[in-house]
Amino acid sequence: MTVGDSSPFPHPERIAVVGLGYVGCVTAACLARLGHQVIGVDRDEFKVKTVLDGDAPFFEPGLEEIVKAGLAAGRLSASTSMAETLPRVDVVLICVGTPSAKNGNLGLDQLRRVVEEIAILLRSRPQPLTIAVRSTVYPGTCEEAVMGALASSHDISVVSNPEFLREGTAVKDFMEPSLLVVGGVDREAVRRVAALYASLPVEPCLVSLRTAELIKYACNAFHAVKIAFANEVGTLAANLGIDGAEVMDTLCRDTVLNISRTYLKPGFAFGGSCLPKDLRALMYRAARLDLKLPLLESVLPSNGHHLERALQAVMDLPARRIGVFGLAFKENTDDLRESPVVTLLEQLIGKGRNLRVFDPHILPQRIYGSNQQYLLTAIPHIEKLFEPDLGRMLAWSDHLVIAQKPAPEFARLILASGLPVLDLVSTIPAPQPVAESATGG
Repeated sequence: MTVGDSSPFPHPERIAVVGLGYVGCVTAACLARLGHQVIGVDRDEFKVKTVLDGDAPFFEPGLEEIVKAGLAAGRLSASTSMAETLPRVDVVLICVGTPSAKNGNLGLDQLRRVVEEIAILLRSRPQPLTIAVRSTVYPGTCEEAVMGALASSHDISVVSNPEFLREGTAVKDFMEPSLLVVGGVDREAVRRVAALYASLPVEPCLVSLRTAELIKYACNAFHAVKIAFANEVGTLAANLGIDGAEVMDTLCRDTVLNISRTYLKPGFAFGGSCLPKDLRALMYRAARLDLKLPLLESVLPSNGHHLERALQAVMDLPARRIGVFGLAFKENTDDLRESPVVTLLEQLIGKGRNLRVFDPHILPQRIYGSNQQYLLTAIPHIEKLFEPDLGRMLAWSDHLVIAQKPAPEFARLILASGLPVLDLVSTIPAPQPVAESATGG
């Protein structure tokens, strides 16, 4: 759907959008464009009057056009009164600001004020209400600051519906979204809010409440990391007399490993013969050029901290005998160079843990060359830990640590063993409270 489309929504909702700033005004006008009945609510009389006059309170390409169209169609209005608005709607979208303090903490005063006002007004409201928070908030805010304040209200459902709008392209981003996220405990409320956008060309992602809140932060952090990464590569390239734009443009042509889902999954620390070595080489060359590249410099320390968290998780296991699945730095290889599992085992042995190790592609008597040198330097008595039969290791173990993705036949044996598992590579997917399509069920 484009901004020029004016097809009526098949099942229009009565919606209040609280806050007529960049997010709220765009949200209100665009939802009216989709055919819903929308009332924008704001304490700022200037913003409300501006909308009622058919203008936008700020400049955003295309916004004034759809504000005028919404008013002319009778689907958009604005008010300073929550008390007058709430009885006329069934869905409330909260789009107030959550400004950042100097220390990074969020200011939730506006959100709390809106929720407290709604809570008071709900005392005289008999019909149910769905509240969606579009403001950017910490995971847990909807539960603590919103649901907590509404605990005494009946038939109230709260969901998180984060926005992904960029100033300067906000209308286009709304009408042609690349991502739509709705999260909550109440499945019906999640589907209802997702259905507000049903005529847009996007498949909604229905997730848990805290997942929805964190996704917004994850997206923005990733965008920041991408910009910083490109700038640091460009800086290094310029100092080497290389065209950084050509480097990054070529990098982006790889949509299998680079611009893709590959590697973007929580798991274990990285290792192997390439990534650590090449990062160290880049940092060495940058230092020779007197360049500070903080993002790239932080990658190996970050990886080290992730390994330390894994070590602590294993140390915390209430088990006398720990089986470890995997030794190579990843599945389907026997390469042990800079394998994080070797480092993990070295630390665990030093702390007196009783271990056995199984790797489907490694036998001690067949290790040679740089693999042998690396392994024997780290763990001289590694042969005593190896168990060539997974079944025997499972029978021996009190707890299993998965440090490498198992092949299906091994995964079946692990599941059948009934052993408690610490999965360092996210092999076993975490359950999702809401994972259905908005059109399903």
